[in-house]
Amino acid sequence: MPETIMETPVEQEKTAAGSGEDILQQLLKPEVQESLNLLIGQLPQITQLVSVLSKSVDFVQSVATDEVLKNDTVGAIKELAGPVVGSVKNMAATVIEAKDRADASNETVSLFGMMKMIKDPQVQHVLRFMNAYLQVSGERQSGK
Repeated sequence: MPETIMETPVEQEKTAAGSGEDILQQLLKPEVQESLNLLIGQLPQITQLVSVLSKSVDFVQSVATDEVLKNDTVGAIKELAGPVVGSVKNMAATVIEAKDRADASNETVSLFGMMKMIKDPQVQHVLRFMNAYLQVSGERQSGK
């Protein structure tokens, strides 16, 4: 176990006196006096800043401990996230069902079958999307 050095009251008094002398020597330096004068000139602004910070801390503490506000915030986030979660679940279910159907089918898609599929409005929509996506992607790549 490490030994701790305990100072006697006389030693503590000497240490305090020594640090007091150090402070006095620091205060006698011209650059320290100049800094103190500047600081004293800025005290009204510093006081205002500390007051604003104190009020901000009080506000943050009151907000952080307000259960009603926390519950309302959580409710709002859930309300905003609800439709997104629903859309993602719907898309995932559609992808899974399409994969299952494609795995279960053994039909061969011929050239005429592809031409027939191309007339489908949903296929046209996907093709337009893919075309636009590739154009935007190409523009961004050439812009770098």
